[in-house]
Amino acid sequence: MEYFFLTSMVHYSKNESLILLYAEMIVDIFKEGMTQNNSARNEAWKPQGKMQTIQSKSELRKAIKSVKSKGKTIGFVPTMGFLHQGHLSLIRRARAENDIVVVSVFVNPAQFGPNDDLDTYPRDAQRDSDLMAAETVDFAFFPTADALYPKGYITYVEVQGPMTQVLCGRSRPTHFRGVTTIVAKLFNLVSPDRAYFGQKDAQQATVIRKMVRDLDFDLQVVVCPTVREADGIAMSSRNTYLTPGQRTDAPVLRRALNDATKMIVKGERNPVVIRQNIEKQIDGVEGAVIDYVSVVNGHSMEEVKTLNGEVLIAVAVKFGATRLLDNIRVEV
Repeated sequence: MEYFFLTSMVHYSKNESLILLYAEMIVDIFKEGMTQNNSARNEAWKPQGKMQTIQSKSELRKAIKSVKSKGKTIGFVPTMGFLHQGHLSLIRRARAENDIVVVSVFVNPAQFGPNDDLDTYPRDAQRDSDLMAAETVDFAFFPTADALYPKGYITYVEVQGPMTQVLCGRSRPTHFRGVTTIVAKLFNLVSPDRAYFGQKDAQQATVIRKMVRDLDFDLQVVVCPTVREADGIAMSSRNTYLTPGQRTDAPVLRRALNDATKMIVKGERNPVVIRQNIEKQIDGVEGAVIDYVSVVNGHSMEEVKTLNGEVLIAVAVKFGATRLLDNIRVEV
């Protein structure tokens, strides 16, 4: 009422001094109202300090709908659990760039082949929960396979072409179809503004970016640097499989990639020479079996004939039954 009275006085008054006074009073009332509204909004969304663990899709949708109605941004970190510092670096980045952080923990059967390690993949839900809570994650999503792939499920999302047929796709032909399917489903459930992935899985991140562009997902894919152990090995949940001897040998991947970088800095542009040098170093380690050493375009994942533009040098090597990945991106 006070606001409407003053605006009427401004409209009908012919005294310039009174008009200015009434106008200043209107501005003060408006500012006070805005301050009260913002204070109420902020009070309702103070960090609760307690992570909410969610298992059902309906409960997650309800939580996301509530967050979105308040205009909050969502950062999403999809994981298969057994979290390590690499995962935590993604969570911290999401925490720094968003109002709300959602982390999913789901060992996705659709991305494992018949001879892969689905049954033995390391799992520790309580440890994961404790680590996420310590990082002030807002929502931890622990869905079941039956919830995400109910009886009769037959729908899949697939990025076709060379991008998913080379590197890991060559030896694991159904892997990326499983990855893009589960990530698309999670994107639909979480509706994130940003989703965070690690550079260690460079091909996966590139494929997901392609899917996001092609299917018009309204979100940003953020790829974060690989986090490494002190001796250079890329952090991975599968590192726990390594025997002490294999763990000692595994840093050869990083050393070989570093040498490749030095060769490029010195002017080497022939991918064959670079690949052969990497292979020679890895072959020199007893028990290391190369799956692939590839020098590819950083965007299309296609093999290059000469180094130019953004190039990805990627390796996959088995130590016993454990398959490790590593890579570097270089701009030539």
